[in-house]
Amino acid sequence: MATPFDAAAARVREGADAHAEARTLVAQMTLEEKLGCLDGDTPFWEGLIDAIQGGYYEHPYPAAAVPRLAKPFRQSDLAAMVALYRPGPMDNIPAYIRRKHGQEAVTYLHPLLEPYLEKTYGIFVYQEDIMAAAIALGGFTGPEADTLGYAIRKKKSSVLRAQKEKFVTQAAERGVEPAVIDAVFTAFEPFERYGFNKAHATCYGLIAYQTAFMKANHTVDYMAAVLTAFRANEEKVAAAVAECRRMGIEVRPPDVHASHLEFTVEGDAIRFGLLAVKNVGQGAIESIIAAREEGGEFHSLTDFCTRIDLRLANRKVLEALIKVGALNTFGHPAQLLLGLDDAIAAAQATQRDRITGQTSLFDMGAADAMAFERPLPSATEVPVRERLRWEKELLGLYLSEHPMGEVAEQVGRFVNAYSGDLRDETLDGQRVVVGGIVTAQRTVITKRQETMAIVTLEDLQGSIEVVVFPRLYETTRPLLRDGAILLIAGRVDHKGEEVSLLADLVADWDDASARGPEAFARDVAAGDRSGRNGSFRRTPVAVGPGAAAPVAVGAGAGAGGSQGGGPPPGAFVSPRRDEGSGGPPDELPHIAPPEPVPTYLAAAGAIPGPIEDAPEEPPVPDEARARIVGDATDDVPVSAGPGAVLHVRFERNAGPDRLVRAMETVKLLLRDRPGGTRVVLHVPASGGGQALPMELRWGVAYDAELLAEVRRQLGDGLVDMHLASN
Repeated sequence: MATPFDAAAARVREGADAHAEARTLVAQMTLEEKLGCLDGDTPFWEGLIDAIQGGYYEHPYPAAAVPRLAKPFRQSDLAAMVALYRPGPMDNIPAYIRRKHGQEAVTYLHPLLEPYLEKTYGIFVYQEDIMAAAIALGGFTGPEADTLGYAIRKKKSSVLRAQKEKFVTQAAERGVEPAVIDAVFTAFEPFERYGFNKAHATCYGLIAYQTAFMKANHTVDYMAAVLTAFRANEEKVAAAVAECRRMGIEVRPPDVHASHLEFTVEGDAIRFGLLAVKNVGQGAIESIIAAREEGGEFHSLTDFCTRIDLRLANRKVLEALIKVGALNTFGHPAQLLLGLDDAIAAAQATQRDRITGQTSLFDMGAADAMAFERPLPSATEVPVRERLRWEKELLGLYLSEHPMGEVAEQVGRFVNAYSGDLRDETLDGQRVVVGGIVTAQRTVITKRQETMAIVTLEDLQGSIEVVVFPRLYETTRPLLRDGAILLIAGRVDHKGEEVSLLADLVADWDDASARGPEAFARDVAAGDRSGRNGSFRRTPVAVGPGAAAPVAVGAGAGAGGSQGGGPPPGAFVSPRRDEGSGGPPDELPHIAPPEPVPTYLAAAGAIPGPIEDAPEEPPVPDEARARIVGDATDDVPVSAGPGAVLHVRFERNAGPDRLVRAMETVKLLLRDRPGGTRVVLHVPASGGGQALPMELRWGVAYDAELLAEVRRQLGDGLVDMHLASN
């Protein structure tokens, strides 16, 4: 499949190259030599970040600024940058950077692993690293090592247990100490969350390097190729246009005098391609381009309709071109729409005359024909709001301007994510702050006869559906009006391909901007429903005229502002943020990935890095775990049969904070063990009513260890789990 790099490279090759000799010399350099010449090349590192992030090449995990920190000067480093951004080895990124720069000694869990992990500084990065360790320490054959890797990747519990027993036994026979065996197998476990194989990582790394080079050195050509490659994906086109604006590249609107099929370069700008306009097919566009090349510029709407093939470019096509401004040289859209019927009728008559061999006015020449042409009718220009609605409908984005207008840049100081970022699956369940304009809303009546709202919020990158639950809706109803610019905080919720934001704070932009980003950040912190210590803050927050006053809940949530100095390392901030806008205030809660399990041993006396690498609690030794499993499964089944459903009930008298913490803990444990057993949570109703059953959208791999882990973390009596037939 051709990539944006291929298209951009072709564009560059087509143009004049005054540096052919230098290009030849560069072509003879190895990749390592090229990377070694890039120290301090900021545009290159910016481009490499984008490439690994996936803004312009398909890659699903946010990379923040790691490529700039790691400075990959070897091709193996490029591959590692890609592979590390998978859920399995992601927690090893800080150690990789420290070890690469000599801030931490490179250590190995066992000397036999050094030949295999030398290039990754003793850290497990790829799927092949698991296989290499199994062969080196456990004496596995190649197929046996592949079976172990398969069992880990696919979470095949029965296969994994057999392979683990075999690994432990054979490694012990080869003289490997039990502590090392346990440490190695612990390093394998995070790869259940998915790790990358080395071949793919190497290919992706090379493409990331190529795209970074093109973006840094042939920016306009590259971005034009990106827009062309993604023209069928509205959200990616919107994100790429936003990136062009950030870099100061003008994206010009469609124009029948200048546009081609695809996006094209015009000096330092990019012209919108006609094929990206909805309702305009390739045949109609080719007819327009052919007429333009044959007879030069079009002189009027009637001249345009006369010279193109109206069988290919019908009224629907012409209306679409008018609404996106492609015919604005003839008049404004309101005039053109009113005069379109007359222009089509005159053009059809002329084309019929030509077919029959008769002479028409248009055969006398453009100047003479225009003298007899009926002028366009007078009309009031279309309101800006309507014109922008047409752009959004037909182009998939606001091109000429955005309804948020000049405030878009200011909003960037208050938010930490944009709509285009929220499709990243690693953000599921994370709290973000977004800003945008309300473009649609609908109300829903719940089973308890309460009113909630589903709001469509639009920003520069696209739109996001925001769910406003009843209690928050009661306090924010006056703010949720079409055209209102709002700041909204909430949890990202992924359901298949659909993404929504479960709001817990709604703020009016005018009020928030008047008070400043620091004050708004305190409101956001006060509305955070999950504290750092796992406590639950239940009060929704509304900010703005007509809304209830913000309520600060939790220690330090009042006038004292947020806790902590700066953003936590590894926190998520949208890669498309304009750094010139000042960035988010330090007090704004950031999004950090869940605490992972380290897959390396920290060297003694290592220089502490900015990110804590230790897990929140030590792993349970196998002997202790076996005892816990035995205690937890004395009177319950240890495996689920076909069609079984796991019912989870909570002690209704536990108290709200303890109950909510238990629900969050159970949800995380279930999410970490995906499988085929359906799960139904029975949520205690307020007032002592009957518990409400809620089936999760994912299944769980039910086994004895799940029961043991629930008991270990929550104790006895708080949670009851039992299997039932469907």
